[in-house]
Amino acid sequence: MISEFHRPLRIDQIGEGELRQRIEADADERRRLMGRFGLLELGALTADYTLRRDATGIIATGQLRAEVAQPCVASGEPVPEVVDEAFTLRFLPEGSVENSELELDDDAMDTMFYAGASIDLGEAAAETLALALDPYPRSPHAEEALRAAGVLKEEEAGPLSALGGLADLLKK
Repeated sequence: MISEFHRPLRIDQIGEGELRQRIEADADERRRLMGRFGLLELGALTADYTLRRDATGIIATGQLRAEVAQPCVASGEPVPEVVDEAFTLRFLPEGSVENSELELDDDAMDTMFYAGASIDLGEAAAETLALALDPYPRSPHAEEALRAAGVLKEEEAGPLSALGGLADLLKK
């Protein structure tokens, strides 16, 4: 399957040193990514990469920048956000490691697998964007919308007892 933001880079283009690449999503790619991630807007998406080989695969470090608007979880209103995210990724050939064999250490980084002779910098940028987005975007009117829907703040709900519901049942 080809991603909405496909930027293949042949592995043989990465020499002994570092290779720098900049990618930018065009309007059609941004529109398709909006659908994939449920965004209301995606005004810009760029990623600057520095790539180098290591003993097991390819290490990519860089910076992702995007201008997005997500729907507020309470009101649905647009919540604008500027994403400016540093990243470090490791690209490994598919089948080179079993998922259970991946060891996480202090230098743990996201791992992406590739098949064939190229890696997809666009898909890597799209996945980095997805991880950087606020999972619960809230507009300035979120509290109002929640209150109108009858949702209480934690401090308004009062203390909860693990057996409180059971005590009410026993009374009946």
